[in-house]
Amino acid sequence: MVLLFFLVLFICTTGNTQTTEQNFDCLNIDNQGLLKQSFNSFEKDLFHHYKFNNDTIRTYQTFLNEVYNLSINLRELPSKNSIQLARIYKKKATDRNSLWVLLSQYDEEMVASKNTFTPKTSQEEEVLTFNYRGGFIQCLKNNSNSEGFKDIVNTLELDGNVSPSLIAQRLHDLPREEFNTREVKSFIAFDIYYSILLVIEKAFG
Repeated sequence: MVLLFFLVLFICTTGNTQTTEQNFDCLNIDNQGLLKQSFNSFEKDLFHHYKFNNDTIRTYQTFLNEVYNLSINLRELPSKNSIQLARIYKKKATDRNSLWVLLSQYDEEMVASKNTFTPKTSQEEEVLTFNYRGGFIQCLKNNSNSEGFKDIVNTLELDGNVSPSLIAQRLHDLPREEFNTREVKSFIAFDIYYSILLVIEKAFG
């Protein structure tokens, strides 16, 4: 009887270990380490700016709340390192496989939007959007256990031209246990933070 008990305990423990190992860190898909470097720079900026010690949820939710309410201090929040990283991503945005892509290309891939698509004039600056159909974001979605988060991504896959403030509100309202995950925090880092930095980086000289 005792032997049977330990056998069952061993099987349960092994099963839990395998489940944990399946939760792949999507930041590792970048062999050059740029994703991890960017995420670490983002978190460093956040914790330095809000000064809530190690209170991760309060720090992230305060950031999202300020994005949603358009009260975020974009002069003091980003570090020089994060601005430089945003510029690297911006230079890569002409590649369809990059983290950010040209919005016109993104729209052209949708059959439903072809009838309403209006080509930009040569004097207009090309608008960028996060590549919701790319490998990184799909990795985040597929490894997430949050149906709410997956629903957000599915919506954005159909329409990439959604303001960060609206995305921030939906992310902020996720249940606490779904919000405090690597996938959601990585999404916030890139789709919210760096998407904003790509727009404002010129103001930093």
